[in-house]
Amino acid sequence: MNDRDNDHVTVLQIRGFVADNLHGALSEARAISTATRCKQFMFSLSLNPPSDHVASEQGFIDAANRAEQALGLGGQPRAVIIHEKEGRRHAHVVWSRINVDEMKAINLPHYKNRLRDVSRDLFLDHGWPLPDGLAAYGNKNPLNFTLAEWQQAKRQDIDPREIKQAFQEAWTRSDTLRAFSNALEEKGYFLAKGDRRGFVALDVNGDVFFLPRLIGEKAKTLRDKLGSPDQLQSVAAVRETVRSKVTQQLLSFIDQTKAKHRRDTQPLLDARAEMKAQHMQERQRLKEGQDKRWQAETKERQERLNKGLRGLFDRLTGKNSKNQRAERV
Repeated sequence: MNDRDNDHVTVLQIRGFVADNLHGALSEARAISTATRCKQFMFSLSLNPPSDHVASEQGFIDAANRAEQALGLGGQPRAVIIHEKEGRRHAHVVWSRINVDEMKAINLPHYKNRLRDVSRDLFLDHGWPLPDGLAAYGNKNPLNFTLAEWQQAKRQDIDPREIKQAFQEAWTRSDTLRAFSNALEEKGYFLAKGDRRGFVALDVNGDVFFLPRLIGEKAKTLRDKLGSPDQLQSVAAVRETVRSKVTQQLLSFIDQTKAKHRRDTQPLLDARAEMKAQHMQERQRLKEGQDKRWQAETKERQERLNKGLRGLFDRLTGKNSKNQRAERV
């Protein structure tokens, strides 16, 4: 609320509190939390539209509503404050996490992932270019992915609005066929000549997209700007090229996986070899110990037998063997 750090400060909304000012509302939230064990009794969120776009007050309220529904904070007391500084407008939203009916804090599992999805939808709804952190492929061509990025991309579904935005952005910043083709390839799409539709594009999965529908222009407008689609390869040829590139990339990923497996397995193999050597040494020590004990016990038994004529008599009568059996038992 410091006016010295902001050009304008506006308390846009205070909802669900008895107090009608921000300081009173936050103090009220803290006072209620003392009846619980919750230490983080408030949840704060910043709403920052792109620097070249100005959001309306209703836009901030709508964004706050969508965020609280995603977080499970629907109906909780909240305050919305708008800051304007150097022509940049953003907002802060603060919710009380304490459910007064149950007198316990509302859990917020996976709140970062949920807010990321809300942010992504807001960017697409307003037609704002998606930043790398929100784009399904990070605004990269999947053929340039690392193994980790490829595995992550397989778990993501691309919003049709994002696909449309990628094509429209490439169309806007391109003035030639080559420029348009390069711009699309940066996003993972490849131009081709359609069988009857003129200009089309394929993604890395081989799916075909009809350009006029995505760009929002007539086929004649595309031909006027890009020239004849006869300059391009057929859908079958482009699909084969993309499939070859994907295959090469997958083979590279397989090699990477095998190399990682070897690196991860080598310490285990080394430990196994060391353990095997230790076991062999231990068995050898045990055998040597048993041999020495056997020799010592045999010598001790021999020394307890009679010698000379008495010993000969014992052997003849079988007493010697009987004594040896008794010794072993």
